[in-house]
Amino acid sequence: MNRKNVLLAFLSGTILLTVACNSNDKAKDNSGSSTENSTPATTAQENNPNGVGPHQKVELTHPLDQGMIASGQNTYNVKCASCHKLTNEKLVGPGWKGVTDRRTPEWIMNFVTNTEEMLEKDTAAQNLLEVCLVKMPNQNLSEQDARSVVEFMRKNDGKQ
Repeated sequence: MNRKNVLLAFLSGTILLTVACNSNDKAKDNSGSSTENSTPATTAQENNPNGVGPHQKVELTHPLDQGMIASGQNTYNVKCASCHKLTNEKLVGPGWKGVTDRRTPEWIMNFVTNTEEMLEKDTAAQNLLEVCLVKMPNQNLSEQDARSVVEFMRKNDGKQ
């Protein structure tokens, strides 16, 4: 194994260990009993289908834009495929099949472009973190890249 692969394996393991160790949602109070930590109601965005961020109105194309699909597929291949499958199967992150039926385009774009704030404030994003145990890294997607990824997701879900 070359040094790059060893370093990558070490960093991946360290990140997984850190996230797993910090994901324990029970804390001991002074009496020694466990209590649930909760996100303050002022920061958790309950039932906000658009998520947290600048994308509050995404215009979808009908029919699907083939150029955006190709661009989105390229972005997926380069930045997303190592953690996400196009099926329901979880890899590192959740599978993408059906994501456009479960989430609005606004939520998806806010999550992929505003990941940290979404994980801090959006209940659905926090629930995904509990399942996956790994925070999605910021992929530095442009607005156009993010929109193209949404179009590719729509095609993956059989939208016309």
